[in-house]
Amino acid sequence: MKSSMDEINLLRQHQRHQQHHLSVRGIGEEIDLEIDQCEDPTFSGAALEGVTCHHPQDPVVPADDHKSFLIPCSQPGAVDGQPQPTPPQAEERAGMLRLSAHTKKKKKKVVKKWRDEWADTYKWAYVAVHDNTSRIFCTVCKEYGRKHRRNPYGNEGSKNMQMSALEEHNNSLLHKEALRLQSASKEKVQTPEIERPVYVKALSKTAASILESLFKKDPHEAEFIQSIQEVVHSIEPVLVKNSQYVQILERLLEPERCFIFRVPWVDDRGEAHVNRGFRVQFSQALGPCRGGLRFHPSMNLSVAKFLAFEQTLKNALSLYKLGGAAGGSDFDPKGKSEIEVMRFCQSFMDELYRYLGPDQDFPAEDVGVGPRETGFLFGQYRRLSGHFQGNFTGPKIFWSGSSFRTEATGYGLVFFARVVLADMNKELKGLRCVISGSGKTAMHVLEKLLSCEAIPVTVSDSEGYLFDGDGFDYVKYTLIRNIKAQQRSLKEYLKTFPRAKYINDAKPWGEQCDIAFPCASQNEIDQGEALSIISSGCRVLIECSNMPCTGQAVDILRKAKVHVAPAKATAAGGVAVGELELNPEFSLMQWSVEDFENKIQEAVKQTYDRSMKAAQEYGILKENPESLVHGANISAFLNITQAMTDQGCV
Repeated sequence: MKSSMDEINLLRQHQRHQQHHLSVRGIGEEIDLEIDQCEDPTFSGAALEGVTCHHPQDPVVPADDHKSFLIPCSQPGAVDGQPQPTPPQAEERAGMLRLSAHTKKKKKKVVKKWRDEWADTYKWAYVAVHDNTSRIFCTVCKEYGRKHRRNPYGNEGSKNMQMSALEEHNNSLLHKEALRLQSASKEKVQTPEIERPVYVKALSKTAASILESLFKKDPHEAEFIQSIQEVVHSIEPVLVKNSQYVQILERLLEPERCFIFRVPWVDDRGEAHVNRGFRVQFSQALGPCRGGLRFHPSMNLSVAKFLAFEQTLKNALSLYKLGGAAGGSDFDPKGKSEIEVMRFCQSFMDELYRYLGPDQDFPAEDVGVGPRETGFLFGQYRRLSGHFQGNFTGPKIFWSGSSFRTEATGYGLVFFARVVLADMNKELKGLRCVISGSGKTAMHVLEKLLSCEAIPVTVSDSEGYLFDGDGFDYVKYTLIRNIKAQQRSLKEYLKTFPRAKYINDAKPWGEQCDIAFPCASQNEIDQGEALSIISSGCRVLIECSNMPCTGQAVDILRKAKVHVAPAKATAAGGVAVGELELNPEFSLMQWSVEDFENKIQEAVKQTYDRSMKAAQEYGILKENPESLVHGANISAFLNITQAMTDQGCV
């Protein structure tokens, strides 16, 4: 206990006098580790050096069985190169260590690599540079020192031994004291303006000033800022040509209204929980709001505003008069019973119902909100409002519209891909397609690709992705659909088709393909994955989810001349059928499959032509791989701008 208290005192002294400037190394980089036999190292904030020592009572250990540690080699408490007074215990310890260093002259150096399997097991460990030397640090204790008994980069035996070392570290007094000091230091240090870095593109002076004001207003809303930045980048030619649009843009970028509310509910064990609910009605300039509800742990105000902004532009790009909205909750329906989901949905609607209505806002499905959740929400809305107005859009024909609703978005994505390929003198038949996700949209994309004789080879879930090199067919599609309906893992597919592969903790973008369909979530493709897409031979990317690429990934794809079809345009099929659902007579109409698909294809073709025409009017050539992205943003912005101008400053 006395030794541990000495370590804590040294730790506190280091926290007062010295700070490390650490440079984190990535996976695969080589590091130099110095191996010794000492099991219980302790060090302060002084410079670190590896030494080897022997204790007489220690048994003889084979030469290969070493353990790594770091100890101080300079005076503890040194500040700016000037020695400071040190406690007697620290001087005695330092003297023993120096003597130990002279006794053992040779140090055995080895070079190891940071490997994926070690990174997963030892999530608390990382490599950083201290005093021009690579060292191992704890994720929590990085500024204060660490106490690790085993070298996570060498061959240290079984996984149980590795995990026991992790547990030992987390339970050590030094680690707990580091947690306390870290928490105390956070109260004194000013929090940064942005928790997560936002990639900033080079913009004109006018456009940059608009983004700068957004950074000041909403510094923590990374997703919202990213989505606005992409649109502002596209409409720069419009702002340069007509300066009056600058003020209209500033008004547009501020949502008309945002609701944040508490959602209390009780689980099956009688325990009370509380979640946070959101609804952002971004713009009603073109008509009543329409947009999805998302139930997912990552849901926050930034995501709600970003989704509402994207939906506003989607609806503005169509021929229908609709505004844009989005919302949801950080509630996770996975693992919840049907009664628990019902209680949550009813509590959620208790607050939201007063802001909905046929002339105000129409909720729709999104991630985590399917037919079951939509039914519970509508039932509570009907009960509270006293009206059966069909204000929800979903798959139940008897209260909310078309039985084709769930297919419309997925089919529309494939039809849009056909239009893009036709303009490149290519056809979809025989092309290898990579799909991420396995939700409603992804499964309907897979189904329609099969009918177009394409070769889809992947789907994915939260644990990894499934790859079948022979391509999926209707039998395999039916199996995947049944697996997902029973909420089982895609790994079950391998029991029937063992030649396929399931890759854990990975995304499918490295698989060879001609077209990519990202259908999972926002920012699922980063820099590295964009490079993988290029290496795989893909030359067309059809955005299915909202904003699937980070800003850096977009730049990489553009430089590689990968043609990108934005989600604002590719969602034309879903928007078209969603508008038809709002027609009171639509539920009485008997539509054939051919009529349904023809309606979607017509909407897709009109959206594509309108986007390309807007791009060409502002000098963006058809050969530009981003022409469709810029054209869609310009066309949608001009439609909203005209409505806002006609209605005055409202």
